[in-house]
Amino acid sequence: MTPPRGRIGGKSTTREPIIQEPVASDSHVTPDSESEATRRDADVAESSRANRGWWDRNADEYQVEHGTFLGDNRFVWGPEGLDEVEAELLGPPEELKGKDVLEIGAGAAQCSRWLAEQGARPVALDLSHRQLQHALRIGGSFPLICADAGALPFADASFDLACSAYGAMPFVADPVLVLSEVRRVLRPGGRFVFSVTHPIRWAFPDEPGPEGLTVSASYFDRTPYVEQAEDGSAVYVEHHRTIGDRVRDVVAAGFRLVDLVEPEWPSWNTSEWGGWSPLRGNLIPGSAIFVCERD
Repeated sequence: MTPPRGRIGGKSTTREPIIQEPVASDSHVTPDSESEATRRDADVAESSRANRGWWDRNADEYQVEHGTFLGDNRFVWGPEGLDEVEAELLGPPEELKGKDVLEIGAGAAQCSRWLAEQGARPVALDLSHRQLQHALRIGGSFPLICADAGALPFADASFDLACSAYGAMPFVADPVLVLSEVRRVLRPGGRFVFSVTHPIRWAFPDEPGPEGLTVSASYFDRTPYVEQAEDGSAVYVEHHRTIGDRVRDVVAAGFRLVDLVEPEWPSWNTSEWGGWSPLRGNLIPGSAIFVCERD
């Protein structure tokens, strides 16, 4: 569950786990505790630079806080806990054997680890070097690639399937660029499934309690959410797209949208994850999962 950044290294030809050396962070970026939240424009370069730094700084805390929920080898689509074992959005598990699968924004590669156990041949890609170090810590025999989702370092038609559980898509300024890159590396008939924060959530405060149930902003305001340092440089960026925007992005990139899943909050899930909670989850959707196919 991590965002993309600029291309790092050449095309991957190995099936061994690798991590490429991280690019040095900008020296002027201040710690997150000193940042302020605002809404302003942020282009592709600024969004990528900020989010790579944020995830590198916060990967340890993220894995400590959410690692138990995510597990080491589960494929969870979002905070609701929808599991690919049940959802089968990539297809029946028994049909994954032998498939080449690209996971984008893999984080510690929990989803890729599950895919490998089904007999698939996953490649886990993430912008954050530190997140991929956690993937190495947990282990696995599949490649780990530190690269930009908007400039995938793979040849055309390299994969049968691609997936992204809250990885990259919420954080990129140009989603059509990422979707076009994913389509390029998929083989004809390939499927790309990605999950993001449900767009309706942008109209509500990001709070798990009752205060998060009252509309406080326009759903149609696409201005990115930015946390910035004292000098105005972004240290975290998240981009808003309406449901209609997401559908148009998918179509513009050459995909066919075959399903849009809005997971309901299950009764067994009593945990809170940031603004996600049973209270809100029983009233409004928290995640949206787009199932796309390349003809």
